[in-house]
Amino acid sequence: QVQLVESGGGLVQTGGSLRLSCVASGITFDSFGFKAIGWYRQAPGKQRESVAVADSGGITNYLDSVKGRFTISRDNAKNTVYLQMNSLKPEDTAVYYCYARRRFFNTDLDYWGQGTQVTVSS
Repeated sequence: QVQLVESGGGLVQTGGSLRLSCVASGITFDSFGFKAIGWYRQAPGKQRESVAVADSGGITNYLDSVKGRFTISRDNAKNTVYLQMNSLKPEDTAVYYCYARRRFFNTDLDYWGQGTQVTVSS
């Protein structure tokens, strides 16, 4: 069973930094069938959006509004993915969710963490 557990959210002032962590169990980033790992966010009254997602081929896609400020990285030995967030803005306030996708037979399975709140004060 795949589980994703996030940590690292909190309250920060505009211009500050936070690093989110997501520990995965039941899936390893270099295993056969692993397809993608990353972060989404959802602000109140808005749809969930992709922030940074890295696929198994090494391609990383960032939301335009976070390019140059956020960086996704992973530690395969710890089965952990990180999101370093710098120069935070009030519009980055949201619940951030860890996300993973794996291929199981002919089906893509998506997994989500419980979310961690990030609040940026102006």
